[in-house]
Amino acid sequence: MPAASLEVINLSAGYGPTRVIEDVSFSVPAGERLAVLGRNGMGKTSLFATIAGQTRRYAGEIRLGGQDIASQPSAARALSGLGYVPQTRDVFPSLTVEENLFVGLKARPKSAVEEAYTMFPRLKERRTNLGSQLSGGEQQMLSTARTILGQPSVLLLDEPLEGLAPVICEELMAAFSLLAQSGETTILLVEQRIQSALEFADRVMIMERGRIAWTGTPQALSGDHDVIDRLLGVGGLH
Repeated sequence: MPAASLEVINLSAGYGPTRVIEDVSFSVPAGERLAVLGRNGMGKTSLFATIAGQTRRYAGEIRLGGQDIASQPSAARALSGLGYVPQTRDVFPSLTVEENLFVGLKARPKSAVEEAYTMFPRLKERRTNLGSQLSGGEQQMLSTARTILGQPSVLLLDEPLEGLAPVICEELMAAFSLLAQSGETTILLVEQRIQSALEFADRVMIMERGRIAWTGTPQALSGDHDVIDRLLGVGGLH
């Protein structure tokens, strides 16, 4: 399916009685790349989990391509075109790489796994290995490829580069850029590697204590050292 817009309106959510996201509103036009930044514990992962249907929503709307999906369960949101690659990666350890990829195909033919192997040739070399036998970087590639095979119109990537070697980070960011350039996917990226996020994004949103504290272009953020120091920490771009 083609890229879709994502609109979040007055969203408040959390876990049990604890509110983490407070009155958050933003929109991402179809095909745009949005980087969501902020220090640890400021609500970025909770925001993505809420969009994916994995937290308790107290108020607000989540519109995917104009359709309100806020009351849908996670599986229905995925069928509506939402792709989510969580920080935990969540590969199936007892399945092979190829079997993991088959899970992401939905109704597509099994031959479509070749798209994943084109994106990440390393996975083709490991196609018969179990998920538990992969390195952290390979597991990230597998989790990402499995989600992309479902052809999401909106893709949420939660810290995909965390703990990975620089060469793996470069492979992943190159794959994300190619996907974005295809015009078929709107991409939201949470990432602690600030420079990589700014080089990738069209627009940036910074979260502070569960709320949106700043929005603008990567260029504007790069030149605003006060915002960088206050909301991202000293040296956030190094």
